Amino acid sequence: MSQPLAERLRPRTLDDYIGQKHLVGEQAVLRRMIEAGRVPSFILWGPPGVGKTTLAKIIANRLETPFYTLSAVSSGVKDVRDVIDKARGNPLFSSTNSPILFIDEIHRFSKSQQDSLLNAVETGTVTLIGATTENPSFEVIRPLLSRCQVYVLKPLDRDDLLTLLHKAVTEDVVLKQKRIEIRETDAVIKYSGGDARKLLNIIELVVAAEEEENGTIVITDRKVVDRLQENPAAYDKGGEMHYDIISAFIKSIRGSDPDAAIYWLARMVEGGEDPEFIARRLLILAAEDVGLANPNAMLLANACFDALRKIGWPEGRILLAEATVYLACSPKSNSAYMALEKASATVRETGNLPVPLHLRNAPTKLMKDLEYGKNYKYAHDYADSFVRQDFLPDELLRHRFWTARPNPAEDRLHEHMIRLWGDRYK
Repeated sequence: MSQPLAERLRPRTLDDYIGQKHLVGEQAVLRRMIEAGRVPSFILWGPPGVGKTTLAKIIANRLETPFYTLSAVSSGVKDVRDVIDKARGNPLFSSTNSPILFIDEIHRFSKSQQDSLLNAVETGTVTLIGATTENPSFEVIRPLLSRCQVYVLKPLDRDDLLTLLHKAVTEDVVLKQKRIEIRETDAVIKYSGGDARKLLNIIELVVAAEEEENGTIVITDRKVVDRLQENPAAYDKGGEMHYDIISAFIKSIRGSDPDAAIYWLARMVEGGEDPEFIARRLLILAAEDVGLANPNAMLLANACFDALRKIGWPEGRILLAEATVYLACSPKSNSAYMALEKASATVRETGNLPVPLHLRNAPTKLMKDLEYGKNYKYAHDYADSFVRQDFLPDELLRHRFWTARPNPAEDRLHEHMIRLWGDRYK
């Protein structure tokens, strides 16, 4: 059985590599380091199919250094230590460049797995190249992140995809044996979504399904759409459908429809979506859309996220289902979100207004002499732990940012504010 088209066309050199000109184009930062023969540990962050794995392999080939690869999905601490031991025992260990350890989906490594890398990276036993589709600031532990540069890879643009398409039909050992006429490209560009692997998979699918017309395989937008729609369950977590389905999921919860929300959750579960991606969206939604109408929603969403990491998959899907139904059935309020939006707009408009003197920190005698903190009233010294005083800059004393939404929880908060502040919150 022949290799898939995407594997047959995998670039072997920087000159064959398509896209990421900001990193590997002439005089770009990564290209300069590669050509100089010295590459530090770094992490490649970008969506699927933009060349993260390929770039790591090209670097290893160019530097002529041993190349070890691990997948964070299937590798544990023992696998990491085994590779590090092999790197230490490699006869090329004392050469200019350390062996390269490539870890795909490094964001899926646990803290203990990432900890096991620290010493090897710090001492130069290995040069780590990590690949991730998730923001490394959130998914990679700080000590490891501080030892690595982070380079952002972008989806391939239209010109890159057209270059790849032409390369596929003219240079691939299988496709160049066929007469292929590409009459339209809009559909294949749209459905590839900046993903090189997906584009090549689409072309391979269409070519395999099309019959020759007078010895020629003709590719049109209609034919591409027809072939892709033949499998309605198809789901690509890196492409347009990924964003459409997560959008439908969020809007169903926001719209208080648990049946629709659980359906879209099932679509993502069956499609292989990253469970932690779903859990993060639930946590954001609990704050942004349920908000003060049901503060317990954020507690449950956060518990779901933590428990998911503890018990893993497939049982974790039950946690997501419970959180989804609970959030969909909860009353909704975006009052906290809208208050922040109003306050941010005011900050942009008014600039850095000075903090009133009575609210300023006064840790030194000089600051106290300058009347920092003078006349501040400590709330707990007063009845009900409240005393009226001004907390905004003078220019904003009449501004209101938070407005309660009509729901039982915020009605209670609003009534309490009126009891404390009187007309200010009416």
